[in-house]
Amino acid sequence: MPHGVNSVSNVPLLTNGEMVDDIPSDQHALVPAYTGGGGKRIHPLPFLDPSIPVRPRSMDPSKDLAAYGYGSIAWKERMELWKQKQENLQAARNENGGKGDDGDDPDLPLMDEARQPLSRKIPISSSLINPYRIIIVIRLVVLGFFFHYRVTHPVNDAFGLWLVSVICEIWFALSWILDQFPKWLPIERETYLDRLSLRYEKEGKPSRLSPVDIFVSTVDPLKEPPLVTANTVLSILAVDYPVEKVSCYVSDDGAAMLTFEALSETSEFAKKWVPFCKKFSIEPRAPEWYFQQKIDYLKDKVLPSFVKERRAMKREYEEFKVRINALVSKAQKVPEEGWTMQDGTPWPGNNVRDHPGMIQVFLGESGGHDMDGNELPRLVYVSREKRPGFNHHKKAGAMNALVRVSAVLTNAPYLLNLDCDHYINNSKALRESMCFMMDPLVGKKVCYVQFPQRFEGIDRHDRYANRNVVFFDINMKGLDGIQGPIYVGTGCVFRRQALYGYDAPKTKKPPTRTCNCWPKWCCCCCCSRSKKKKSTKNKQGKKKFFSKRGDNTPPVFALEGIEEGFEGIESQKAFMPEQKLEKKFGQSPVFVASTLLEDGGTLKSATPASLLKEAIHVISCGYEDKTDWGKEVGWIYGSVTEDILTGFKMHCHGWRSIYCIPPRPAFKGSAPLNLSDRLHQVLRWALGSVEILLSRHCPLWYGYGGGLKRLERFSYINSVVYPLTSLPLLAYCTLPAVCLLTGKFITPELSNVASLWFMSLFICIFATGILEMRWSGVGIDDWWRNEQFWVIGGVSAHLFALFQGLLKVLAGVDTNFTVTSKASDDEDFSELYTFKWTTLLIPPTTLLIVNIIGVVAGVSNAINNGYESWGPLFGKLFFAFWVIVHLYPFLKGLVGRQNRTPTIIIVWSILLASIFSLLWVRIDPFLAKSDGPLLEECGLDCN
Repeated sequence: MPHGVNSVSNVPLLTNGEMVDDIPSDQHALVPAYTGGGGKRIHPLPFLDPSIPVRPRSMDPSKDLAAYGYGSIAWKERMELWKQKQENLQAARNENGGKGDDGDDPDLPLMDEARQPLSRKIPISSSLINPYRIIIVIRLVVLGFFFHYRVTHPVNDAFGLWLVSVICEIWFALSWILDQFPKWLPIERETYLDRLSLRYEKEGKPSRLSPVDIFVSTVDPLKEPPLVTANTVLSILAVDYPVEKVSCYVSDDGAAMLTFEALSETSEFAKKWVPFCKKFSIEPRAPEWYFQQKIDYLKDKVLPSFVKERRAMKREYEEFKVRINALVSKAQKVPEEGWTMQDGTPWPGNNVRDHPGMIQVFLGESGGHDMDGNELPRLVYVSREKRPGFNHHKKAGAMNALVRVSAVLTNAPYLLNLDCDHYINNSKALRESMCFMMDPLVGKKVCYVQFPQRFEGIDRHDRYANRNVVFFDINMKGLDGIQGPIYVGTGCVFRRQALYGYDAPKTKKPPTRTCNCWPKWCCCCCCSRSKKKKSTKNKQGKKKFFSKRGDNTPPVFALEGIEEGFEGIESQKAFMPEQKLEKKFGQSPVFVASTLLEDGGTLKSATPASLLKEAIHVISCGYEDKTDWGKEVGWIYGSVTEDILTGFKMHCHGWRSIYCIPPRPAFKGSAPLNLSDRLHQVLRWALGSVEILLSRHCPLWYGYGGGLKRLERFSYINSVVYPLTSLPLLAYCTLPAVCLLTGKFITPELSNVASLWFMSLFICIFATGILEMRWSGVGIDDWWRNEQFWVIGGVSAHLFALFQGLLKVLAGVDTNFTVTSKASDDEDFSELYTFKWTTLLIPPTTLLIVNIIGVVAGVSNAINNGYESWGPLFGKLFFAFWVIVHLYPFLKGLVGRQNRTPTIIIVWSILLASIFSLLWVRIDPFLAKSDGPLLEECGLDCN
């Protein structure tokens, strides 16, 4: 001991966070603290090893040792445990001839690893993000000078053209600001699945991973083929997660017997498919996509029986497909008396708009075992009650019915919702989400984990930007650095309590006491016995706490103590009377009781029969009357895009969301390939945004004073106002044709200074796009397709959505929700060339024809007028070609593979273009009225 003291006598010693120089060095106590390379502690318990240097830890001898955690009961217990470990380690070393070391105890590194965070943020490299931010600021400055020039230099002989163009450009600038600044702080994330297993799956003990209820929604089995839904369900049942903690609920909002029978067939096939998937660890676990893979399926496979069993399983799946296809063929012709079940009773859902609620448990506690005798996850069919005169709220109402049914039957604390065509592509997807939800450091304030949407079966060029890569890989990463991504309707794991409308837990202030026992920070009983620690005030006057080791490092709590850092949801429920709970959640004692269980679980005293009866009750069509369902609880009503509203309400309650992009995509789905279906999909999204814009939940005025951050609000505002851009975009795309036909332009002759601002603006626009692609990893093809479809959708679907939304909100004229077709064809990309007539095609077709006519007219005029007229023409031609190039994918979709276009499209477009051109030539409103001879002066009587 004296040797240790002398070796450190020259080291300044810290006591109680302050320098103490008047204590002789021989009176200081030394506390061993072992570190590995880089100064990181490698074991949670100290071991004597003469080869490791001893670091001094100063102690004030005038103070009681209990203040440092020594001498207390907990300290004595830890010392006894330490001595026992030392004795075991020494005995092991003796047996190995003295060659053992700290690594001989395998539990020690595992203990330390299990205490580490389950995920981490990965900020974008400063060399990538800082130039991006700088160019954004420069672009703002250039925009200011650009608009100063545009406003102060009107075009007198074409004042109307100039005014329209300036208004459009100002709106585009505002839209850019709303879209750009939420991308200011992009981040990426990394998960540690091994740490999740170490913490919650101890060998020989039951798994402590949280249960998950998975929702699959379907409506029309003819548009959403049962085989697609079956593959999604099979991928869920085969997921890499404890089977007793997975429950799959399929919502059939069309009450179709075809869906019911297909699900029955799926449950039988799952008994063969699930053990095959888990035995050979195959990916993906949706059989249709697994057998379609054009890769070496023998890679990494070592079991000799794999080839034989794979061949047999493929044959089983082909037979399964034949049975499903037979059901679909049979369902094409509905009998006059309606469908009947196998026992001869009529199918309750024969009348789609008037039928009782139906629940069928296909796989569960009884009979839910595979061919090897292992338990399978639960599979439950649900079709909520529908009666005339009730507003059933489409998909949002169906999802809320699933929330209540699952709460009564299984009540998992987390929910995953999937569209019927989005299968689990990564069998560890649930574990990826649990790395955030169950992380003691960050999980308590997370309302949902959103995964990006990835798609199968899209053509290589992605003509209509179906992949939406710019949104999922740029915008969503930016939002993750603020308060989290918006909810996109599928591929999202929710915290059930967040869906119940509770506020996010509030983080408590840092504790005023610290534990001084070893290791540096922990949560044990000696914390409560330690004396108050000193605090000092920093320059801002705020209290700054110090540990006994003299630093202000924030505490890293052990698992058992992390909950103390939050004021949980339980405190919100504690003061809520039973009557208020019933008004909030509805008249179901079983369901209300389930909402009080933050960690999930069902009532122990209830029987399965009573729970099923209660589940039927909570999906009755009148259950939500005079409750908060759809207003503050569950999926929010009021828009066909219920996903935006639901996520927005959660963020307003102070929750944050997480964006998770695992190396292997978590989920994959199908997307509409042909132009008409794609435009109808965009139309529905835009219509939902217009409905939110005109509702009380509009982000422009809703949610102030809550937990919504400013840049997050910018993003939500942009997500609801973007359909308004269709009006200035349509006008702006028409201006080139007008300029070419009239010989006028939107700007006066440019001076050198004006040319500088125009060139600077174009350079900034291109630089922003290039740097954005650089830090995000998005390819130039995807970026350009997104730009093109922004124009195509803006002048067609967004325009119609704006008028339909106004009619619906102001005049009460409702529009029917159209389910996007998810059918697939044996021929690759055959749907890409399928043409379907829709009025959405008329505006962009008219714009194409008008601009092409304008180009022809402008070039002809320049040829007739000679060399001098070519200079002013180039600006107008560039303007027109900008429109035509952006509409080029639309033109390819319009022509199709067979180069045939419906006559009605050509007739309407040529008619409108001709009328438009003749009107401009006849009226010529942008010519100054002083042009031409005055009749009063010439004296001619033209009559």
